[in-house]
Amino acid sequence: MPPERVWLFDLDNTLHNAAASAFAALDRSMNAYIARELGVAPAEADRLRAHYWARYGATLLGLMRHHGVRPHHFLKETHVLPGLERTLRAHPHDLAAIRQLRGRKFVLTNAPHAYAERVLRHLGVLHHFDGILGIEHMTMFGHWRPKPDTRMFRAIAARLGVPPRCCVLVEDTLVHQKSARSVGMRTVWMQRWVRRASHGPEVGVYLHRRPAYVCARISRLQQLRRLP
Repeated sequence: MPPERVWLFDLDNTLHNAAASAFAALDRSMNAYIARELGVAPAEADRLRAHYWARYGATLLGLMRHHGVRPHHFLKETHVLPGLERTLRAHPHDLAAIRQLRGRKFVLTNAPHAYAERVLRHLGVLHHFDGILGIEHMTMFGHWRPKPDTRMFRAIAARLGVPPRCCVLVEDTLVHQKSARSVGMRTVWMQRWVRRASHGPEVGVYLHRRPAYVCARISRLQQLRRLP
């Protein structure tokens, strides 16, 4: 028997509309943390947050490398987000579609595990997933290697006991899909929440194209059932 399919779902702007809820709050929280811990002005904190995200794929990596920030302290302090549940928005048909997919299902996110669990629990889909792989689970030999690190994608497949070709990454962020495809995973570009997003990594991206490393482009999760 061939290995079963393993679904790897991103969280923010894939399973829920983070551009309208969590992203702005996270930016404010990270800016406040950087200003406080590094002793810099608010404008400089905002610049560092955006610069490290663009350079390393995660603000945390830049803060660790250049300022010695403790990762678990950063994740805990920046993801308190009071009132988050009141702002969460997802499409009920998308959430129902997750349950109908055959194969194992995991959330693979650069957010911390506790935040992901909090969001999934509020959306009522936590029990549909076999596990959550948060940023603190993406370490190799003592180094943090979140998406889009290709070494991490290979390690995730090995950890789950399947070859990369049996994994399907459902994501809103193209640079993550490019890395996943380079190791043999299938990639699906979820566009429902980025079409009108004013905040997030894909703002301004031309959504009607399909890069060669993207296997399919969808606007709702129900379309996953029709993938070959």
